[in-house]
Amino acid sequence: MSVAGLRTAARETVSGLPREFWWLWLSTLVNRLGGFVATFMALYLTLDRGYSASYAGLVAALHGLGGVISSLGAGVMTDRLGRRPTMLIAQLSMAVSVAVLGFMEHPVAIAAVAFFVGMASSASRPAVQAMMADIVPPKDRVRAFSLNYWAINLGFAISSAGAGFIAEYSYLAGFLGEALMMLACAVVVFLKVPESRPAQAAPVKTAGGKRAKDEVRITTVLRDGRFMGVVGLSFLVSLIFQQGYVGLPVAMGADGLSSSDFGTAIAVNGVLIVALQIPVTRFIQHRDPRRLLIISSLLAGYGFGLTAFAGSVAVYALTVCVWTLAEIVNAPTQTGLVVQLSPAQGRGRYQGMYTMSWSVAALVAPLMSGFVIDHYGAAWLWGACAVIGTVAGLGYWLLMRNLPREETLADEAVLEPAPVPAQARPDQAEPDPAPAIERAG
Repeated sequence: MSVAGLRTAARETVSGLPREFWWLWLSTLVNRLGGFVATFMALYLTLDRGYSASYAGLVAALHGLGGVISSLGAGVMTDRLGRRPTMLIAQLSMAVSVAVLGFMEHPVAIAAVAFFVGMASSASRPAVQAMMADIVPPKDRVRAFSLNYWAINLGFAISSAGAGFIAEYSYLAGFLGEALMMLACAVVVFLKVPESRPAQAAPVKTAGGKRAKDEVRITTVLRDGRFMGVVGLSFLVSLIFQQGYVGLPVAMGADGLSSSDFGTAIAVNGVLIVALQIPVTRFIQHRDPRRLLIISSLLAGYGFGLTAFAGSVAVYALTVCVWTLAEIVNAPTQTGLVVQLSPAQGRGRYQGMYTMSWSVAALVAPLMSGFVIDHYGAAWLWGACAVIGTVAGLGYWLLMRNLPREETLADEAVLEPAPVPAQARPDQAEPDPAPAIERAG
């Protein structure tokens, strides 16, 4: 492609999105630039503090458990308090808890504060995703989610490199630096990001004369069989992707490769996402999301399955290329599907449930990889990933083969879990700036 063609592609990728989206995008980038704790917690506890690997694993598990718990709570806050207040509370809580963690010395205190850090780190995700769905027109949502995912990985790549140098100087400086970045993120949200929550529907009288609200509850989400199927499939796909950070380093170590070799192989993941996320999204944004989710599930499963045949850094890096392509396709497509299935008044709760699937996968994946590798060997782990990917692909095919057209689905997402009178529906009382569904292509 010529230079002029590249400029045109870049302009088309970023054009047409509302200004509020770009401030939200900037807040995501700033947030991820401060990702010190998640990257260096294990090294901090084992090398700097002298604790055992088992203790470091316990702290990591508590950090993940905090994320699981906060996902649902933050989803409820997003719908009740609003997107903007939830993000501000999460970011300020993250800043305080990370700073406090840097000064903790007693093992119980470290573990307790790490749990709260995990809660704060996941609390803003449902609000961010819900706000993007609110402010971005349906036809641009896949592109917007892709750009946001690109910002996440760009920020992570930069922070990982910079944090390594900071850690050599002072781990405390890393903790305080992340706290400052969270404060900067909160400032961006406070000054530039407006509230986007749809207006609440007015109470209406039911047949029994009682007044009720058109409100989506957690039980509403749980009764939404189609959506919970997507959550379950998301958990399976997440379980596969997590092996890149828990099973892959163990397997490479068993093959006699060093930690730097693992760093080289896994770096391919970040480089490819930063380089290919935007052009790949241009290719997929007008294509059938059903096929994309099936293909990405299979690519993820068999990409990790190929790891069973790897024995050198080059081959391991090649397998990373395969499942990274699956990640690039799956992330924005899956997020777009979640928005399609979510009623406007309940986007926070729906996004919270979806976020929880990733948090639970982050808890289960280390246990899964450790058990399988210890008892059966790494080859069985990669075989299991191939099977899980196949099951997920089949699940998407079964779940979505009878999926109605988007215009019908928008109504069903509101009415099926908790039917309400037509006059109470928020999209009729006040037009939603970003309707729940519109075909991407």
